[in-house]
Amino acid sequence: MKYAISHRTTYTYGEPVDLANHILHLTPRETPWQRVLEAEVLCDPLPLRRSRRLDHFGNTTIQISIEDPHTSFTITASCQVEVALPYPPPPDSTPAWENVRGQLLGDGFPLSPEASEFTYPSPLIPLLDDARAYALPSFPANQPLLYGLRDLTRRIHRDFRFQPGATAVSTPVQDVLRERRGVCQDFAHVQIACLRALGLSARYVSGYLRTLPPPGQPRLIGADASHAWVSAWCPGFGWVDLDPTNDLVVAEDHVTLAWGRDYADVSPVRGVILGGGSHSLDVAVQMDELS
Repeated sequence: MKYAISHRTTYTYGEPVDLANHILHLTPRETPWQRVLEAEVLCDPLPLRRSRRLDHFGNTTIQISIEDPHTSFTITASCQVEVALPYPPPPDSTPAWENVRGQLLGDGFPLSPEASEFTYPSPLIPLLDDARAYALPSFPANQPLLYGLRDLTRRIHRDFRFQPGATAVSTPVQDVLRERRGVCQDFAHVQIACLRALGLSARYVSGYLRTLPPPGQPRLIGADASHAWVSAWCPGFGWVDLDPTNDLVVAEDHVTLAWGRDYADVSPVRGVILGGGSHSLDVAVQMDELS
């Protein structure tokens, strides 16, 4: 599946910003299942300095510095991407979840260092007893891993209410677990907290979701904005991506921007400004299928 995507972010400030430094995660990843045909990130006002590098997780980041006073700041990211994500193996062919936990956390050097680093707590996702208690019904003894992953995804979709404005970026995951409401970022954090509490490996994925579903299918939640989901480690296959907001195994409807331990690692725009006072934020995403 091939897509053209436009992502515009506009900050409007109550007072002039005299100096701004930002880090942007707005360039899609190149992966074995995703090919970036073209990508461009434009800023208004133009930065005095701009650089590009890969972060610890292999995501493309752009660092910018603006030293001209400004009362608004707009970033327009556009790209064309081709996606062909392989479907996961049959659930009953995956190992028991306890065996996977043992491979990740057992004595000696773990099976996959790449996966093992995502078993630990992170700034926004601590290890929580409540998360473990919520997860356990999906992972009875000897449950094949993918059965457990799919059941947990289904339960979060069923038990948690999608409610924009009910949470903020700073809302602790334990509050989301208690209140059972939030947005895609919150549901991804909840599922990752559940999996890590069991000793399994899960990472946070940011990206986009196709706005228009295939004919006859319902419109997916989280379109028209950046989206978030979960990637869990499955030995013998690799990473399996799951969307708890929509109860989906991720396939060709999702485009990956970046991944990390939690939202703080991959926020689309992060930075420090001098001045500005109060501000408002407007985000618009357009994702179109190309023939």
